[in-house]
Amino acid sequence: MSPIVKAFFDNATNTVSYVVQDPEGKACAIVDSVLDYDQAAGRTDTTSADAIIAFINENDLRVEWILESHVHADHLSAAPYLQEALGGKIGIGAQITVIQDTFGKIFNEGTQFQRDGSQFDALFEEGSNFHIGQLRAEVLHTPGHTPACLTYVIGDAAFVGDTLFMPDFGTARCDFPGGSAEDLYDSIQKILALPDETRVFVGHDYKAPGRDEFAWETTVGEQKALNVHIGAGKPMKDFVAMRTARDAKLGMPRLILPSLQTNMRAGNLPEPDETGKRFFKVPINEL
Repeated sequence: MSPIVKAFFDNATNTVSYVVQDPEGKACAIVDSVLDYDQAAGRTDTTSADAIIAFINENDLRVEWILESHVHADHLSAAPYLQEALGGKIGIGAQITVIQDTFGKIFNEGTQFQRDGSQFDALFEEGSNFHIGQLRAEVLHTPGHTPACLTYVIGDAAFVGDTLFMPDFGTARCDFPGGSAEDLYDSIQKILALPDETRVFVGHDYKAPGRDEFAWETTVGEQKALNVHIGAGKPMKDFVAMRTARDAKLGMPRLILPSLQTNMRAGNLPEPDETGKRFFKVPINEL
């Protein structure tokens, strides 16, 4: 089956969120939502999420799943806000527990922060499957960018998160805690083993040099032939050398600190203090 896919591009973070619909019904899933965040003011906003809510309501869709491809380091997730408005279950990879343990220590979260993934409704393993109406979805564990990254193969479409970008932009960075260029290479091979006609929907686009428009849909065949980092059968050693050298020159994402503290909680902000106020922590010299 070929799902109906509606993309929502967030200019502030270059994130692409998706509504994925069963073509034979009204069931749908939301992939990689965005909660807007003004870092200078410390203020959240729901404009991006409200656009998704409006689209779903206007088309009389029924949300069954709110899916995260991984714990994003460049934007906050709107999953709880969307769930309250639309229903559905929040799902992520089972290796979220590794992320929670790693960053629970970095942010000194204490024993009250659960590191068992219980903030999410479903934890997916390699080979897990579920349905969106009549659409069958299968899960590939595709670590490398983070240990918990997933690719959701839904009908003839693959939602790859940050594992792959458009062919002219390449692949994800691997220098976050738990990242691995070797793992990313192997993960990409899983995606490239899908049929060439499989549609590939990426989690971000930054407009490669020479391209005027943002883009987010490609195919497995195009990635295999044209991806500037991994295409044309590039061997692992060359990819790892390229990725390691490139990552060493990258700064941290602008919203990494609030994003991690929110997204490892399934999109919930940190718990309020005794006055009812919520705060993000800024660990010094830890990232």
